[in-house]
Amino acid sequence: MSSRSVQDRIIFGRPDVESIVSDGLLCADMHFHTNCSDSYTTVEDALALAKRRNVGFAITDHNLIDGSVKAFGLKDEDQFMVPGIEISAWDGPHILVYFYSLDEMVEYWKRNTQPYISHSPWLGIDKGVEWILDSLEDVNCVISAAHPHGYLGTVKGVQKAIDRGILDVSVAKRMDAYEVICSGMSRGENIRAGKCALEYGIGYTGGSDGHLLSELGTVLTVSDAADLDGFLDSIVKHTNTIVGKEKNIAKKILMGMTSVSRFSTSCLVPSIARKAELARYRGTKNRPGV
Repeated sequence: MSSRSVQDRIIFGRPDVESIVSDGLLCADMHFHTNCSDSYTTVEDALALAKRRNVGFAITDHNLIDGSVKAFGLKDEDQFMVPGIEISAWDGPHILVYFYSLDEMVEYWKRNTQPYISHSPWLGIDKGVEWILDSLEDVNCVISAAHPHGYLGTVKGVQKAIDRGILDVSVAKRMDAYEVICSGMSRGENIRAGKCALEYGIGYTGGSDGHLLSELGTVLTVSDAADLDGFLDSIVKHTNTIVGKEKNIAKKILMGMTSVSRFSTSCLVPSIARKAELARYRGTKNRPGV
């Protein structure tokens, strides 16, 4: 895993999976999407590639857990996976939540996410970041801020919302970690995320934020752990390592186009059609004599 590093535990470079595995370490891409949200990648294809590449991963679809649940039902017994979800808050930021068991994830989602999903399920739920953090207060989980500096100036990152005065800095300190290598971000943004996490005294996670199958495993969270519990505990205890690199500009554009295409055809258009249908219904209902 030798490469240029900003801090001892954040390493920029292509992950040497063979070395990681031979050292007896667990590794996982902690931020990956499937066709259960804004990607065309099937759960089956993701599982197959993860097995070939010998990496674990977390399916973190937007506000939905169908892909993660399906993967746990299909994966090989020895295949490492982390139950996860990426919750999109109404005030902008995206929150990654990792659970110690599949059952705990399903229970949380049914109570605190599913009821607040909008007509466009991958967009922000009807709750903000602070409410989400409150709802996770007594839940057995690890919370990380996805791409803290946001995409293209958006407030899809907690740190961007803090910098713009939308959120107080105390919100960051309630997190367990910041995503300090996200392959969709620039090197400078990832370096700043790592410095912020260090300043706040919180841990590190890393993931590809992959929307293309080929991205799986390009950023890994690595831990000297024997199981899921130890792996997640290492994030909170600040003993894990993040290794990976950012996508080149061509892949970033392709990823963006894929996400927009998937969202438009599977989420936005049906949502607009549904709203139009409701408007027509209300108009008919309000006509005299109807």
